[in-house]
Amino acid sequence: MCDCIFCKIIKGDIPSYKIYEDEYVYSFLDIACDAEGHILVIPKKHCVNVLDCEPDYLAHVIQAVQKISNHLVDNCGYDGVNILNASGKAAQQSVFHLHFHIIPRKLDDGMDTWPLHDKLDLDLAEICKKLTLVK
Repeated sequence: MCDCIFCKIIKGDIPSYKIYEDEYVYSFLDIACDAEGHILVIPKKHCVNVLDCEPDYLAHVIQAVQKISNHLVDNCGYDGVNILNASGKAAQQSVFHLHFHIIPRKLDDGMDTWPLHDKLDLDLAEICKKLTLVK
């Protein structure tokens, strides 16, 4: 493991409030305390973000995200979850170790996690041509 804050948490050098752990994944409460039950899910193997994470390892991480999210809804009294990830500096990634945020939600909790922007005048056909993976 490298010398990043999340690697130090995995190694136990920095304390955390562990929620879930398996062979591939470590999950803990976000100390920002910006939402009740805000959880971070990280791979034990260091990678920067979804862009460089090995596909098989990424599959284990997202399976843990699903498992934890189901637990929050099925057993902890939440009505849903927001799952957030930022990959890359331009996407506002602040810790360069892959992580997913799980924010438990209750109906009418007053949180607004979706940014609102003015509608852009875009040519969707041109954008589709540019972004299509299979030609």
